Amino acid sequence: MSFLGSVGQGSVALFRHRGIAATAGAAVLVLIAGGTFAAVSSQRVGHDSLANASDSKQLTGTSNEPRKVAGPPAALLRVVSVTPAGGTHGANGGAPVTVTFSSALAPNSPLPTLSPKISGSWQVAGDTATFTPSYGFLPGTNVTVRIPGGNGGVQGAAAATGTLKTSQSVSFTTGSFSTLRMQQVLAQLGYLPLDWAPDGSTASPAVPAREPTVPAGDLNAQVSAAYAPPSGTFSFQPGYPGRLTGQWRTGSDNMLDQGAIRAFQYNQGLTMDGVAGPQFWSYLLKAAAHDQRNPNGYSYALATQGSSNESLQVWHNGNRILNTPVNTGIPQSPTADGTFPVYERLQFQIMKGTNPDGSKYADPVSWIAYFNGGDAVHGFYRYSYGWYQSLGCVELPPTTAQYIWPYLTYGTLVTVQGPVA
Repeated sequence: MSFLGSVGQGSVALFRHRGIAATAGAAVLVLIAGGTFAAVSSQRVGHDSLANASDSKQLTGTSNEPRKVAGPPAALLRVVSVTPAGGTHGANGGAPVTVTFSSALAPNSPLPTLSPKISGSWQVAGDTATFTPSYGFLPGTNVTVRIPGGNGGVQGAAAATGTLKTSQSVSFTTGSFSTLRMQQVLAQLGYLPLDWAPDGSTASPAVPAREPTVPAGDLNAQVSAAYAPPSGTFSFQPGYPGRLTGQWRTGSDNMLDQGAIRAFQYNQGLTMDGVAGPQFWSYLLKAAAHDQRNPNGYSYALATQGSSNESLQVWHNGNRILNTPVNTGIPQSPTADGTFPVYERLQFQIMKGTNPDGSKYADPVSWIAYFNGGDAVHGFYRYSYGWYQSLGCVELPPTTAQYIWPYLTYGTLVTVQGPVA
């Protein structure tokens, strides 16, 4: 009799009963003679139910921990902006350089670098790295900001943001120093016959005085202001004649600037060429930061020529300190009209040259201040003064020349006006 035949009808019924009881609404595994059978409940099981059943271990695990739902992947670190922006021309070479990233940086993250290198420091605040120079870039400098990426690159504070993927670089070019700012500083240091005050700096009972727009002791603030001067007001000091004040041009080159530049260059031991070049600006901004004022004050000389009553007037710090008869050049060797800065000073000299009749001369002169080629204000003995008599110079009595010579310092403007002989 076969195995199946030995199983009676009652046994089959018992088996079915046990199977149904064991699978009341759930699937179980039944082992029979080494085979595996899946027994299921009498309820219909759809595709979704099977799928859920097969994932039951993954969803519930072996503990009572809640299910963890994964969020969107964290964004990788990237550069959002650089200031000044790439391709900028005329950038302020004293202003901070900022690099902003898409997320906060790690405390020990590598930072961008600048080329050419200058003194200064980087500071990180959240997602922004800021470089503040100690002394900014010179005008016309091409500056490159290099931001490291990859291995050893800028790192985000969150591990998921990682490291900046690739290195990047941005370049900009600095602008020019401002003539207006040069005038402001020269006025503040006493090299011009004007006062300058930043807007809102005047105190009154109702409006208290503000702090200076550009802090005197902050060298880089002076550099930044040289590119972008603050607004303010010039006012002439009282006492100077219109022949001087009428030559002033705010924000534009003029003869008052020329005299002030030469005076500053002489006092600082620079080549006295009247050019506001890089060396001049370097010394000027340092002088502004340390409030190094003109030790000589401001002087101005006005020579008036004509057929009679020729005179020389001199002002110092707004006060007229001299009005004396002088001689100017004869028709064969006239004194040119115009305004010129003193460029050479001597206490004594033997002046040599050729007289109108072709003869040579070698005259002792004293207290000399050259202002236009061979023309000078100097002392020379004559029987009289006040008319065309010299060979181009402005002559006055030696004792008077000695008195006025200390005021005719380098850069002092001398104006000659009136009909040329």
